[in-house]
Amino acid sequence: MRIFRVRRSSGVAAPIAVFFAVVAVLLGALVVAPPAAQAQYFGRNKVQYDDFNFQEFSTEHFRILYYPAEEQATRDAGRMAERWYDRHTQTFLREFDEKKPLIFYANDADFQQTNVVGGQIGQGTGGVTESLKERVTMPLTGSYAETNHVLGHELVHSFQYDFALRERESGFQLDRLPLWLIEGMAEYLSVGRDAPHTAMWLRDYAMRDDLPTIDQLTTDPQTYFPYRFGQAYMAYVGGKYGDPAVTNLFKLAGRVGPDSSFSYALGVTPDSLSEEWKRSVRDQYLPQMEGRTAPSDVGRVVLGEPGAENQFNISPSVSPDGRYIAYIGRESIFTTNLLIADTRTGEVVETLEGTQANPHFDALRFINSAGTWSPDGDKFAFVTFVEGENDLEVIDVGSGEVTRRISPKGIGAITNPTWSPDGDEIAFAGIEGGLSDLYSLDLRTNTVEQLTNDRYADLQPVWGPSGERLAFVTDRGPGGTDFENLTFAPTRLGIIETESGDIRTVQPFEGAHHHNPAWSPDGESLYFISDQDGFKDVYRYALEGGEGADEGGARTYRITHLKTGVSGITAESPAMSVAAQSGRMAFSVFSRGGYTIHTLAPDQLDGEPVQGTQEGRLATAGLLPPFESAGEGLVSSYLLDPLAGLPVESAAASAEYEPNLKLDVITSPGVGVGVSSGGGFGTRGGAAGGIMLYFSDLLGNRSLYANIQANGTLKDIGGQVTYLDRENRFNYGGSAGHIPIRSGRAYPLGRRYIAQRIQRIFIDQASGLLSYPFSTTRRLEFDLGAVRYGFDTETRYYSRFGGGRISEDRLSADLGSVPEPDPLYFAQGGAAYVGDFSRFGFTSPLQGGRYRFGVSPRLGTFSYAQATLDYRRYFYLDPVTFAVRGLHVGNYGAGELEQRNRGVNLTESDFTLERLGSPYYQGFVRGYSVNDIYQSGDAAAVLNRLLGTHIGLTSVELRLPFLGTGQLGLIDFPYLPTELVLFADAGLAWSDLGDVELDFVTDDQRLNNRDDDGGLLNDEVVRYPVFSTGVAARFNVLGQIIAEAYYAYPFQRPGTSGDFGLRFKPGW
Repeated sequence: MRIFRVRRSSGVAAPIAVFFAVVAVLLGALVVAPPAAQAQYFGRNKVQYDDFNFQEFSTEHFRILYYPAEEQATRDAGRMAERWYDRHTQTFLREFDEKKPLIFYANDADFQQTNVVGGQIGQGTGGVTESLKERVTMPLTGSYAETNHVLGHELVHSFQYDFALRERESGFQLDRLPLWLIEGMAEYLSVGRDAPHTAMWLRDYAMRDDLPTIDQLTTDPQTYFPYRFGQAYMAYVGGKYGDPAVTNLFKLAGRVGPDSSFSYALGVTPDSLSEEWKRSVRDQYLPQMEGRTAPSDVGRVVLGEPGAENQFNISPSVSPDGRYIAYIGRESIFTTNLLIADTRTGEVVETLEGTQANPHFDALRFINSAGTWSPDGDKFAFVTFVEGENDLEVIDVGSGEVTRRISPKGIGAITNPTWSPDGDEIAFAGIEGGLSDLYSLDLRTNTVEQLTNDRYADLQPVWGPSGERLAFVTDRGPGGTDFENLTFAPTRLGIIETESGDIRTVQPFEGAHHHNPAWSPDGESLYFISDQDGFKDVYRYALEGGEGADEGGARTYRITHLKTGVSGITAESPAMSVAAQSGRMAFSVFSRGGYTIHTLAPDQLDGEPVQGTQEGRLATAGLLPPFESAGEGLVSSYLLDPLAGLPVESAAASAEYEPNLKLDVITSPGVGVGVSSGGGFGTRGGAAGGIMLYFSDLLGNRSLYANIQANGTLKDIGGQVTYLDRENRFNYGGSAGHIPIRSGRAYPLGRRYIAQRIQRIFIDQASGLLSYPFSTTRRLEFDLGAVRYGFDTETRYYSRFGGGRISEDRLSADLGSVPEPDPLYFAQGGAAYVGDFSRFGFTSPLQGGRYRFGVSPRLGTFSYAQATLDYRRYFYLDPVTFAVRGLHVGNYGAGELEQRNRGVNLTESDFTLERLGSPYYQGFVRGYSVNDIYQSGDAAAVLNRLLGTHIGLTSVELRLPFLGTGQLGLIDFPYLPTELVLFADAGLAWSDLGDVELDFVTDDQRLNNRDDDGGLLNDEVVRYPVFSTGVAARFNVLGQIIAEAYYAYPFQRPGTSGDFGLRFKPGW
């Protein structure tokens, strides 16, 4: 329940009817809708596309929720969780007092629908651990090794919350800890120090002498990625001071602060540790980079600028003739698009797709997937997120138009499509039930054939030139993943004969990871990426029976020899492609914290022979320093012992999930009801006491809000209850409440007495809400309810000279009686179509758009219907945004009502009046604040011109992020993000009774409705549009408050040269 603080000046009292009406205006629309609806005038939608039939079973320390399609993988994940529990109890030296919930989704497309987490979930989110119910929620990844990694990482967070929540009385504050410490600890305790992907980041920053200090990690997480550098720092602490020091550092940091914790736990200052760590990184990596190729010198740089920071050019896919590259890039920080560039010039020749251009889908899949060209090079296929599933979209490269959309049934997630040489099939890796397999889609019949069906990881398929074989990445084969003992083999290459289903594996480097296979045009060699020596490079493997081997019998050849690495966003992301006809290779290179795309000609792809050995796998290039302690310590010990803590397979009974509501939060609402007043006996503003309770079920599908407020007497006790159900596509809820609003004023009665009049309005309401989201950006809303406004007046008398309260019988005649308005009764409803595809900066939207078209009829004591048309667009032209808005709010049917009741009672009119001069109304025109006009003594005609039963507003702004981050801000100063604005506003308020002239009027007499002699020009104030222009600055204060300071020149405000204003509100 929201309660507004209503303030009144201490001057002459307004009539009681006006006060009641103003309060009713503030609360009338508010109390009918539940809090969730109120917060969603705009906003994106969390859509439940699928009906998940959740069940649950328990292990010794966890309560596990899943749905039937993922049962096999979930039960295996339950065993992994128990093993991680055994490991983390050793590092944290504590055990759980109760079972923690683990909630698994079968794939990331399903995970994005979860209600456990509010708001949208990005593709890069592998899992979430939260504090209210201490739940871990995550998707299964299709690879047991990666699922095990993510689960281990999230369970570190579970132990962190378990400690923090139970040690609060001893002064532990989790919010004091920087992100790098929390996430770096989780990554180190789940991965250890053998981390070639993180080592690649360290080498990149070391060779530029830009390794961060602990202070820089804390204050500038935008520049220094907390996960990678946090893991590296924690690995150093564990390696030098012992792994228990990692958790000791965490426990102390929450009590004495991060800086002091280093002295207490390690005996060093953060600055000293930073220098130690930086020296260790340089000493370990710089010698190993000698003789290797700098990122700017490998092949030909096609996309990106060598030396530029934070570039984003990933997932390259070369056309069959090698002339073009399709890739994922960012034209701005807000837009991820599918682009096509010329390999000779790097010029972008086509922008194919992006969610800004095509609202059909919610997002491009880009982190773990690339697209594929048709054999003739005329079409391109890629994967999108659409309505809770993954679709294959086929686009005509010449026109940029989508020619076909395919939704493979029964396959929740799709990655890495590959087009067959004859053009009739597209193969892909699909994840269903948490397991990845290979599939082939027949484009002629739209039928899908499943090529593999097991628990092994089968990923990144690519057709061979003959069309008879697929190469892919897998953990099967000799020495492969053991599902009984849950030991995970490094990925190797697999080749499947599509007709027979026969599979053989190829492992050029024993013990190393291989991924991203690509065929040579003759089909005799496979290119791939491996980290066999700690560096991620491209290699070529000559297949048996082919002519690729040299005279000495070598079969594996090094193609690149980079100082950093060939990589995508994650260690497993696709990063390399070979043209099916010409043989040209394209690959993405990690450099300066970003990614550039390079090409190599076919004659540069023979490579140098290389022999992979077990010793090579232990090269320090892939280990996090200090190398001297490699293989030692608690973390290394438990990672090398997969059987310790692993329970045997069991068939624990499953049960249907019961969505019981449990209390999550008890808190004070923090905002009270009140009115300031003159005299020593005025009503005190604010509720004397209040409590808010929030209940929800484990999946977050059902929630209940209860808010109780008290203000001194039984009459002033109020509350509201709201229930929401978001389990299915239709979201619905209900609300009921009794809300008292209290006002008071003291009046002198002669020289001896004071009278205090207390006035109350009681709002009793019940309502229902229904919402249907079409997608994450569009929805339809309905609400229906009833509300009663009741009134009460109470007068109390006091002596000026003490003695307390005096009998009312003695002095009631001195004040006179005050009539109470009759109660107001309404049935009211509404319907709205809402869209929001905007992207926010620090203080306002900077790209995209949003709109709301709605109608809300109210029937009862008086009747009218409110229509709202609100449309906003934001055009980002780096570094500025041009924003435009059009708004109409009209209370139709209110014109006759105003005439019928004029001069009798203002209550009805105040319900239907809209305002251009109120800073927190959506129709506000800057420069016309009614507060400033009152104080400056402007004519009543100016004030009246800002009121009406209908308003229209147009605004334009030019927004410039001034202070911010390196990516969004002219000046890198993230502590007070600031946006500079040039604006122009225009508004018109009118009613059915008055005349409207659409003129740009600046004549003072016309504006004041006066003739030369000071007499009235018209009996009624003529309505003219009001205009203003000016400058503004918006500030984001600590991420909590957005303030706008503006200077406006109002053209239709006589006698005013300018107006300064301040309001606390984000930009529209």
